[in-house]
Amino acid sequence: MKMPGNMQAMMKQAQQMQARMQEEISRIKVEASVGGGMVTVQMDGQKHVLGVTIDPEAGGDVEMLQDMVMAAFNEAVKKVDDEAQQKMSGMLGGLGLPPGMF
Repeated sequence: MKMPGNMQAMMKQAQQMQARMQEEISRIKVEASVGGGMVTVQMDGQKHVLGVTIDPEAGGDVEMLQDMVMAAFNEAVKKVDDEAQQKMSGMLGGLGLPPGMF
């Protein structure tokens, strides 16, 4: 099925924008630290964990350590989401879409 010329151009532009957004998101790197720096998690824009640092002092109380690891991961995911949202808003801002759509 052949689309009208302007529709094809819009589709191509949308694909290019999507590729740029994915590239921008892949460049995101965040770090989340909890417990006064006892547990630190580094994560990229695709939510892959790049590193985990645990202070040896945190090893005494296993339940507390588990809670801190979980909190650090959750905070890192939130930071990735926030940064990705910011990048998407910036890129989509010029399209005149209603606020909150992305």
